[in-house]
Order: sequence, then C-alpha cells, then structure tokens
Amino acid sequence: MSKKVALVLGSGGARGAAHIGVIRELVKSGYEITSISGTSMGALVGGIYASGKLDEYESWLCSLSKIGVFNLVDFTLSTNGIIKADKVLKKIQEFIPDKKIEELPIKYAAVATDLMHKKEVVMDKGSLYKAIRASISIPLVITPLQINDALFVDGGVLNPVPTNRIYRTVGDIMIAVDVNSLIPYTKPKVENLDWGYIEKLTSGKLRGFQKKLTNPIPVHKKEKMGYFDLIYETSILMLSQITKLTLEMNPPDVLIEISRQTCGVFDFYKASELIEIGKNATKKSIDDLNWKKKLA
Repeated sequence: MSKKVALVLGSGGARGAAHIGVIRELVKSGYEITSISGTSMGALVGGIYASGKLDEYESWLCSLSKIGVFNLVDFTLSTNGIIKADKVLKKIQEFIPDKKIEELPIKYAAVATDLMHKKEVVMDKGSLYKAIRASISIPLVITPLQINDALFVDGGVLNPVPTNRIYRTVGDIMIAVDVNSLIPYTKPKVENLDWGYIEKLTSGKLRGFQKKLTNPIPVHKKEKMGYFDLIYETSILMLSQITKLTLEMNPPDVLIEISRQTCGVFDFYKASELIEIGKNATKKSIDDLNWKKKLA
C-alpha cells in the first residue's frame, strides 16, 4: 500500500489534541500526508499542520494549565453561545498568521454548518482563519460566525468525520480519526482538582458548569439527568450515529478510534496525555495495517 495519506480528522473538543499524536506517529513511520479534511478541532489541528506550524501550536497547547485554559475563555452574555473564542484564536494567530487555503502546501478542507441555509459547507478556499473559526463554533457554547448571509456553526452538526470531503490522489490511503468513539477506555487515576482560584472568580458557577458539560451520565441509573447531561449525551449519540453512517458510505482504509471517555470536551490542559493516546492508537493501527499487508 502507498505511503501517501489522505487524512480525515474528526470533531471532539479537547480530545482533538489526539490528532497531533496521530500526525506525529504517521510522519515518524514514513507516511506523507498529502491532503487533510477536518471538522471542528480536526479542522484546527489539520489547518495548523498544513500551514507548517504544528510544533509551535503543540508547545503552546501542552503548556496550558487549568488556569491557563480558563484565562483564555472569553465569556459573553450573547444568547447564541457562552464563549466568543476570540481570545484563543487571537493567541493562535500570534504564531500562526492567517493564510489563504489555496496557498497551503497540503490540500486542505474544513467542514462547517450553515444554519441560515440549512446545509453543510466545505471550506477549501479563502481565509484559513475564517474556515477554522466557522468549523469550531460548537452550538450553544461558542458563538456562531456570521459571513455575509451565512451563519456558521460546528461542522460536526452534520459531518463529524468528513471522509466524503477529502481530496484524494492516485495510490494514497485514507486514514480517518474518530475521537468520539464509543469504545471502552480505562481511565487513569485523576488527582482531586483544586478549584479554589476559579471558584473565587466565578462564585463557583464554572465548577458546576464544567461538571455538567464533561461528566458522563451518573452510574446510578435512577438519578435524574440534568439539563447539560441531556444535551451532552443526546449530542454524543447523534454524532455517533452520523459518524457510523458516514463511515459506512465512505469507508476509510484505516480507522483510528479514540474513546470519548478519555477526557471532557473542554479538558484542554490534558493535551500532553491526549497526544500520547493519539500516538499509541496510531501505532496500533499501523501495526495492524502492516500485518494485513504481509497477509495479502
């Protein structure tokens, strides 16, 4: 099989840091990434890699602490979302200047959802910054991006793992990464979080909000699910079903799966751990691929 790879990177919030590990391991193993399509965090990591700035981004991301992540959150009173995301994107732009997608050395496409026109939009031309900003706009969390008469939200609403939006070259292999997989995961022991500083800043509201967004359904089935439990679990089930159908219709040559239980959607301070998880999952997939080649 060819060493050229058409890489598809799925949505998944903080779990998308695993995409960095996937890219690192593929390159280390001698694979050449010739094209990338991505949704949400997949669009972000893929765009950064295509622009040649993954080293700088990884260093910055891995330096973030819990407080560092919190300081990048720019809350808003808008009814469209609770975070504008301007702070984090401005920070990223400090070491990744905006470029035209057509000028990138690797073919690239970001997937977003246009709410006004009720359709999926593939951004493979124009501003890289706007394409990424549109694709990461998680509904009800990050405010949508308005461009002319279009209102863009997260591409994962319609296409979490865009295997049907990847540019192919003769003889390449398609590798897709799903970081929302329902496969089991044994979580390592986690130390108790020190929320003291954050509690002082938010009067304790952020702590409860974080738990509601990131914690899975309680073990005790008789307990009632809260508002955010319902939103989170419903979204995960919908995304999983959409992903399953997309992969069935446009199956990749290799599927790398990262369990959704590895971390919460906003646990960006776990970047180093997630990168290693991505590397390990890719090693296993490459070993399986090499074994199949030997049997062929």
